[in-house]
Amino acid sequence: MHRIWSERPIPTKFLPLLEKQAEPSGAASDTPDDLFAALPGSHAVVAAARVTYDATFLDRVPTMRAICRMGIGYDNIDVEVATDRGVAVCNVPDGPTLATAEHAITLMLAVTKHLKWSDRAIARGEAIDYLTANPGVDVAGRTLGLVGLGRIGSRVAAMAKGLGMRVCAFDPYVEPKLAEELGIELAPSLDDLLSSADVVSLHMPLTEKTKHTMNASRLKQMKPNSYLVNCARGGLLDEAALLESLESGHLSGAALDVFDSEPPAPDHPLLQRDDVIGTPHIASATAEGKDRLWEGAIVQAMQILRGERPAHLVNPDVWALHQ
Repeated sequence: MHRIWSERPIPTKFLPLLEKQAEPSGAASDTPDDLFAALPGSHAVVAAARVTYDATFLDRVPTMRAICRMGIGYDNIDVEVATDRGVAVCNVPDGPTLATAEHAITLMLAVTKHLKWSDRAIARGEAIDYLTANPGVDVAGRTLGLVGLGRIGSRVAAMAKGLGMRVCAFDPYVEPKLAEELGIELAPSLDDLLSSADVVSLHMPLTEKTKHTMNASRLKQMKPNSYLVNCARGGLLDEAALLESLESGHLSGAALDVFDSEPPAPDHPLLQRDDVIGTPHIASATAEGKDRLWEGAIVQAMQILRGERPAHLVNPDVWALHQ
């Protein structure tokens, strides 16, 4: 009997996926001691984003054969260490696509309409002329610049075009044919995209190379009075530089589902601003989105334990060790 450990208790409706060949050994609470109590002897992990899967983690459980990430990003997994130890790593790249794309569009509309300002102003009962003071703008006819045109970025592009936006993207790994099929423009450089977009939305992975891509210099390149949306990874953005850009009036607003430190502190200076809307890294966490993530991770964990190659193996070099 195999054992599958997870950061959160596996929902009852997904237990049949274990096919009576495995038993859940996951956490029953969020306290660190309880979280890892059931880890020893486990053979596979259903991984979220709260735990770092590195050498220290794997030292706890030498029986580990698979780490299956509930999502597309795996920056909390040391893939090199896992590969060295014969641990297969996989993800669920299609699971968060729809929900995250919808969330990015939602945040874009919320920040360009300045809904947080409106909500706070009316709650305070301020004696102002709301019609005159409302800073919201239309998005139709404006330019959305996508930094990254993968699964989520492509879906956001289609939705934005439905809103009447002009869409351009910068992604050095994308073939021009994809942009042509989507009916959008490919910017020759990130500089060109930032200087021409009314809204910039980030859709790229976090790596050592992409960390703080949106730094002070990049933010200054953005079009005056433009908006920034980030539903990718908090580390892509220099938050201090964003705060300075908002305080100076260069940017008109920002909408963030992700932060450098999560969850952000309640007194985080960006959260105190009327021109910043924040959500707690929940873009993919719709009811349907969570189902896709759970199912995708569990199914692949079971495939690995049965000796079957999973659909989304991040470290294919390790597979020979599983034969």
